[in-house]
Amino acid sequence: MTEHLSTLREELIRQVSEIHGALPGSVVIRHARCGKQSCRCHADPPQLHGPYIQWTRKIKGRTRTRLLTQEQYERYGPWFESARRLRELLAELETLSLQAANETEGWPADDAA
Repeated sequence: MTEHLSTLREELIRQVSEIHGALPGSVVIRHARCGKQSCRCHADPPQLHGPYIQWTRKIKGRTRTRLLTQEQYERYGPWFESARRLRELLAELETLSLQAANETEGWPADDAA
């Protein structure tokens, strides 16, 4: 591995080591209408119910959704961001590893990488 790639790899590892929590999945904040036609959510202009903070993820191949309170969202929001950042860092590490393998073995660079 060239010194440049090695330095980049060490920087990626340092960034990963600074992450202290990560939660998988996605979070959406929704406002909704109910089924009561006389409710304020059907008025003009509508005043929708919510916000409903939904955390969705896969567990053993099945989609699971959990409602979060505003406090929980504020507490765990950085962990959702950390999980996204971990995915980015992993993709960068994979790219660096492919470059290192190509250089070491004298293989041509893959166009798909």
